[in-house]
Amino acid sequence: MYAQVRNRLIEAHRTTGRALVYFLTAPAEIHVVSTVRQGEVPACIARAVGNIVSRWVRAAHPVRSPVFAGRYRAFPLDSPQALRQTMRMLAWRPVFLGLCRAPSHHAQSALRCLLGRSRVQGFDVHPALQLFAPSLPSARIALRDWISQRPAAREMARWELACGLKLATGAVGPVASVAREVRTEAAASLVAAGGADGIDGALRLIEAWVASRLDLSGALDLHAGRSPLAARGRALVACLAVHYRLCSAAAVARHFRRAKSTLSEQMAASRARAADRALLQTSAQRIVDEALDLMRTKGGLAAAARTANG
Repeated sequence: MYAQVRNRLIEAHRTTGRALVYFLTAPAEIHVVSTVRQGEVPACIARAVGNIVSRWVRAAHPVRSPVFAGRYRAFPLDSPQALRQTMRMLAWRPVFLGLCRAPSHHAQSALRCLLGRSRVQGFDVHPALQLFAPSLPSARIALRDWISQRPAAREMARWELACGLKLATGAVGPVASVAREVRTEAAASLVAAGGADGIDGALRLIEAWVASRLDLSGALDLHAGRSPLAARGRALVACLAVHYRLCSAAAVARHFRRAKSTLSEQMAASRARAADRALLQTSAQRIVDEALDLMRTKGGLAAAARTANG
């Protein structure tokens, strides 16, 4: 079945203007990196593969059930660096799925072909290898070096969230727990940095960053504080969460246990304030980096204090 799927992927790209750059098949996933003709949508390739693969799977498994239960998703790779990074994450995907111990061990991907360890008839390795070096031997050495370092768990989680392979969980909704698709790269960075707490953890990161920007003493409590400064901080957290499409303002209001109407008024005032507009232009990655550094510093100081008191 794997060979049939792979051959169908190759066949679907035998059209002028298309090129199969990378592929990965796993028990529950098919990943394809392609170049397409100008004006052509990736859904054309998805349909050319999905319809036939569905028939093959149903023929092999007589139990009637959805073949592609998850929603098809495509996104552009707008730079060579983005393409190389996607190839690196796809190379390590089987390892994180527990299918093998090293990227080159997984036989159902383009990586072994690119490294020269196997050959698949009809698959041209040049479009992918040209991203690394002009000559084939140099490109293979550069590719091997590029994928040699295992991605950190947070880096892989961020990629999975951005690609829709993982849902963001949290207790910010009207029910005890929710799971939703991440809609932006910024939200993926925040949720991945939030760890197991998902959206709630991401909100706490933003909260810690905003509190440190408004009060350098570190004493500002955005949850319990009733001062105008604390209200301004809650509004900034909500504005950033909405801007990055992390969650709604209503979810932030539930996070702080405040009325949505009051928070909305404070958000409007915050957007009109010049000093707050400057903070709202901060990138999500900068917030993540600075908030994690701040939390590590606080954790170290707390540990030192416990040692001194103990």
